[in-house]
Amino acid sequence: MEVPAGFLAKLWSFLSFLPFFLLLFILGLLKAALVGPAVLGIILIGNSAVIMGLWTAHFVWTYYCVAKTKKLGPVLKSVVLVSLPVPLVLWPISGIVGSLLGGVAYGFFAPLLATFEAVGGNVTDKFYHCFVDGCWSTIKGGCTVVQDFTDFCFHSYFSYMDELIETVLPDERPMDIKLSKFPGCLLASLIGLPVDVLLITAVALWKSPYMLFKGWKRLLEDLIGREGPFLEMVCVPFAGLAIILWPLAVVGGVIGAIVSSFFLGLYSGVIVYQEGSLLMGLAYIVSVVSLFDEYANDLLYLREGSCLPRPEYRRNMSPSTERKKLGENHNTDSKNGRENSYRSKLITEKSRTLKWEIQQYKPMQVWDWLFKSCEVNGRILLHDGLITLEDIEECMLQGNCKKLGIQLPAWSILQCLLASGKSNSSGLVISDHDVELTRMNGPRDKVFEWFVGPLLVIKEQLKRLHLDESEENCLRELFIRCRNEKPEEWDGTEFASSDRVRRAQLQSIIRRLQGIVASMSRIPTFRRRFRNLVKLLYIEKLQSSASANHMREILKDSRSCIQSEDEKGSDYTLNKEHRTYDNGNVV
Repeated sequence: MEVPAGFLAKLWSFLSFLPFFLLLFILGLLKAALVGPAVLGIILIGNSAVIMGLWTAHFVWTYYCVAKTKKLGPVLKSVVLVSLPVPLVLWPISGIVGSLLGGVAYGFFAPLLATFEAVGGNVTDKFYHCFVDGCWSTIKGGCTVVQDFTDFCFHSYFSYMDELIETVLPDERPMDIKLSKFPGCLLASLIGLPVDVLLITAVALWKSPYMLFKGWKRLLEDLIGREGPFLEMVCVPFAGLAIILWPLAVVGGVIGAIVSSFFLGLYSGVIVYQEGSLLMGLAYIVSVVSLFDEYANDLLYLREGSCLPRPEYRRNMSPSTERKKLGENHNTDSKNGRENSYRSKLITEKSRTLKWEIQQYKPMQVWDWLFKSCEVNGRILLHDGLITLEDIEECMLQGNCKKLGIQLPAWSILQCLLASGKSNSSGLVISDHDVELTRMNGPRDKVFEWFVGPLLVIKEQLKRLHLDESEENCLRELFIRCRNEKPEEWDGTEFASSDRVRRAQLQSIIRRLQGIVASMSRIPTFRRRFRNLVKLLYIEKLQSSASANHMREILKDSRSCIQSEDEKGSDYTLNKEHRTYDNGNVV
């Protein structure tokens, strides 16, 4: 669309959108007032019931698993057992308070944003959707939140605890701490906690006015000039909403800084233990404030670096002058790169509505691809008989999805790795349209990197093995049917290679993939989405079986009819042959 030029045009553009925005904002507030309390009640009551109902089991089972595990040494185990009551007692309080805040935020903002989303370019009946969108969907979303939270508390927690008490390997050394270092670590944490909390909170409060006014300045410029994400008319209402809600974002940033300061202060004890020096821990207490200040300056595009002191807290750190020089160059380059990429993104990319933008977030894309791939491969494995109806019923009815919930996603990922290796991709080919996921365009999520990083390594390992077509075809059946713990398991199979080293390498890759998927299965949304996938496969299998039975019945009936017609025809022939004639009349 044409961007208004000149002061009067921009002023008229600004004034003309005000009634449109105010009507949508008032309607969104009314919907939030109606839907918000119901959603708050669902999330707060549901999550609180889960927390209090499982708290006793969590308390007892946590102590039992920590006491039984052999992965922790005696000193570390004693420290953990003594300190466990603090997080276990704080868990119900923090969980209920978090559910309260989350219920209020979700119940208020989801209907409000859905109201503005209803005027998007892809919506046909905008007037109808302005009143309807965000009501029932938000209530269902609140139920989904409770369901995912229940899965985490009931399944993910016990999965972590089961892993903790697993049998350790003979050569595996338990994690332990030296008792002689413990007083220094405790002293550094006790000093760092109040110092870093106070200083980081002060820095965050000092930077918050800059964040508030710089954000308002950018949003107002984009709104009046129709630049950036507000280039299209349909996105203009989001400008006013962003301007109104921007102080909440600033408050959220300050609260996040305060919460993180507790962990940053406690981490000084880890520095003391790793470096074996109390002075290093004290240097970290001072340096982390400078690092936080520099991060805030970089985020707000203020001056580079920080005026606060930054002593070295690692023995292997480079000299200060060289580090500062490299840091300044890196910060300048990264800052200019981010600024240029940000501006070019705002100018060249088409504007998107807020909800559509959230759905295009890369972790969600990869997550959606995984379950879509599981759906496609599940149909193939069902058709080939490698997954049976009994496996699906065991997962659905008995809740035992350890086999199906691990092997099916792991096989889907293995297919992706093989295809990525054949295409000589630098990352992972995650769709049929050759969309690549690399370290450059991947999500900037540390947790997500823990899953993607090892997959890139496994892809290179598979690429060096040079599997032929016969080996890949046989690998699918071995992947599903075998435990893949010993190379001897593949004896007597149709696997082309008899090299035990090659077999052991493939089995090691399979076990690593299954371990990665086992970690993925603890993410709350995994269990819900995989249950939906299993239900879909189950219904399709029943329908295909019913169709096959129906066709067999039709064929059986057809054969019976043909046989009966043949018998009638033969009787008619016999009767015709035995006819006698009397005076020309048939007798």
